Amino acid sequence: MRHQDRYLQISRILSRHGLGYFIDALGLERWVRTDWDLFGRPRERERHTRAEHVRLVMEELGPTAVKIGQILSTRPDLLSPAFQRELERLQDSASPVPWEVVRNAVEEELGGDPEELFVHFNREPLASASIGQAHTAVREDGTRVVVKVRRPGVVEEVEGDLEILRTLAVQASRRWSVAADYDVVGLATDFADTLRAELDYLSEGHNAERFARNFHGDPDIRIPRVFWDTTTSRVITLERLHGVKISDGAGLAEHGIDRSALAARATRLLADMVFEHGFFHADPHPGNFLIEPSGRIGLLDYGMVGEVDERSREHLAMLLAAFDRRDPARIAAAFATIGVTEHRVDRVRLTTDCAHLLRTYEGLPLGRIKVGDIVRDVLEILRRHHLALPRNLALVVKMIVMTEGLGASLDPDFQLGRILGPYARRLVARHFDPLVLAKRVRQAGVDVAQLGVELPGQLGRLLDVLDRDGVSVSLRTDELDPLVARLERIGNRLVVGLVVSAGIEALATLGSTDPERLKPHETKVVAVGGAALAALTGYLGWTARGHRRRR
Repeated sequence: MRHQDRYLQISRILSRHGLGYFIDALGLERWVRTDWDLFGRPRERERHTRAEHVRLVMEELGPTAVKIGQILSTRPDLLSPAFQRELERLQDSASPVPWEVVRNAVEEELGGDPEELFVHFNREPLASASIGQAHTAVREDGTRVVVKVRRPGVVEEVEGDLEILRTLAVQASRRWSVAADYDVVGLATDFADTLRAELDYLSEGHNAERFARNFHGDPDIRIPRVFWDTTTSRVITLERLHGVKISDGAGLAEHGIDRSALAARATRLLADMVFEHGFFHADPHPGNFLIEPSGRIGLLDYGMVGEVDERSREHLAMLLAAFDRRDPARIAAAFATIGVTEHRVDRVRLTTDCAHLLRTYEGLPLGRIKVGDIVRDVLEILRRHHLALPRNLALVVKMIVMTEGLGASLDPDFQLGRILGPYARRLVARHFDPLVLAKRVRQAGVDVAQLGVELPGQLGRLLDVLDRDGVSVSLRTDELDPLVARLERIGNRLVVGLVVSAGIEALATLGSTDPERLKPHETKVVAVGGAALAALTGYLGWTARGHRRRR
């Protein structure tokens, strides 16, 4: 069997740390060997918490497990705070690669000896991690750089472990209900994609350049330049930044840097990434911030990033709007829509939990509310209902929590909510922009049209199955009323929505024209269109109230 030595190693390490339930869930029983001492007695396990044992297992399993543990620590929707804090302690460090190995790797990738390609190349590593090793160097033009070299054989090692990870995830999804609820096979695929991206230094280089384009002209941030003539998928050369760590209070004081202003600047930059650019640094821990004497922030390490696509923006806006209205039913609906689960969601219990969440923070001024506390309570609700966030939103949540911690470490009076508030309001406003609404309704019309084309064929195949095999259905008549009412509401909304979208689009087109250039009949169109839209809005409100009264 392929990888049998690795399976044996995994099972032994899990057994030694008392994690037998993982052995059963992963289908590793046949690989288990009891760990005996010299006198034939089972070894006594060291006393650790379960979370500590999981971290120790990751460390013993090596580089791939450490990286997966670090990635998993970015998923607060999956882990309780105790496990999350423990996995955050995983240090991605390794014994240095010998100089000759580094030299050979650079020669293979760049076609020359590193000490010939650079005016100076420091043989002693600046840092040594599980995937790569960093060395300082100087280019011919005098630019000081950092050259990262990927460890030999690490790709093959990681790919082998990722194959095992997927196999174990499939086993777990069949044998462990919790794993099935959280789609561990999909999570394993996400982890594998993230880890493979970190193995490719070309990807890291492109990430750095994308950040540089997004923040072009911004005086508060510095992104290191990528030197592509000495960069490949295995070697990357980046401009070396100089400064003090953001956590170095004495260094900041020596340069006269205002810690409160620095906290606000750092938070603003991270908020711009999420809400404005839709592309963000997913690991904003203090070690990735270097503060120059001028106070400018140098950002490091572009291996782990996240994106907020249009769908994610809609999900965020939907959730923020629901919280803004203090409506537990809307919040529950947003959670159920956004969350990923194979489990049936109990909407009644979920709504009750959301109502309790709102009561917890009701009446508190913004300055007294910690965003991290709200996030913690929201994540507890999601875990209770077996709801996992999509990876990109989980990274956003993690980044927000880390940002609040970073700000509080710089300024005891730091209030993340005050900085994020305007961004959130703009996001919700864009979500309800007439042109955006028109686009969504128009897309709904396309989806309905496509369904109309496909439905006859689907129904035909269904009837063939019923004719051939038959089916027995039991349905109470009282179950039909809400279904019929819902179908009626959907039909009404669709028809009115299509009309509204056409009106909005026409008004938007005409409204964008200079009023003085409008012809008389076009002015009348704008007026009539506005009145029609107002009438339709009133009609929708009246029918909705009438429906509620009937219920």
